[in-house]
Amino acid sequence: MLKKQTVWLLTMLSLMIVLSVYYMTSPDSEDLAYIDDGKDNTNEDAVPTDSEANGDAEVEEISNVGQDELFTTIRMELQDKRNMEKERLTDVVASSSASAAEKDEALQEIDALEDLASKEKILEETIVASANYEDVLVRSDDDSVTVQVKVEENLPKSEAVSIIQMVKDELGDKKVNVSYLPSEVPTEKDK
Repeated sequence: MLKKQTVWLLTMLSLMIVLSVYYMTSPDSEDLAYIDDGKDNTNEDAVPTDSEANGDAEVEEISNVGQDELFTTIRMELQDKRNMEKERLTDVVASSSASAAEKDEALQEIDALEDLASKEKILEETIVASANYEDVLVRSDDDSVTVQVKVEENLPKSEAVSIIQMVKDELGDKKVNVSYLPSEVPTEKDK
C-alpha cells in the first residue's frame, strides 16, 4: 500500500512540476482548454485506411490553438489515464480475493499497456525521423490509431499514406486517422 502511495505522490509531483514550468514559460498565458473557433471538426476519418489501395487520402488540419503545448498536454493526459489503469490492474494482482486467472489476465493487460506505449513512442520517433517533422503524436485505442503531425505546411497525401503504412507495420491492421497541425499560428494581419 505504501509503495502505491509513493508512486502516486511522485506522479502527481512530476505533473505539478511540468505544469508549473509550462505556465511560467507560456507566452501570453494561453488557455489549453477547448476554444470554439466556429469550425465543426466532426470528421474523425481524416485519412481512410483504404487509402493505400486507391491512393486517395484526405488530410485534416487541426486548429492551431496552443499548439506548442498541445502534444505535451495530450501525452500527459494519456499517461495519467494509463497509469490509473495500471494501478487498478496492480490492485487486482495484489488482491487476495482475486483468482489466479484474474491475476494472470491483469498482468497480461499491464504488459499490453506497456507494450502499446512503447510502440507508440517508437512510431513517433520513426515518423519524425522519416520526414523531419517538428513533432508527432500517436495515440492508439482498441480498434483505431490517431496520428497528429506538426508540419510547416500542408501534409501531402503521399506522406499521410506512408504514415498509415508505418502504423500498420507496427500496430497491425487498425483504422488509422492522420491529421496535421500547422507549425505557426497566423496573426491577425496574416489573415
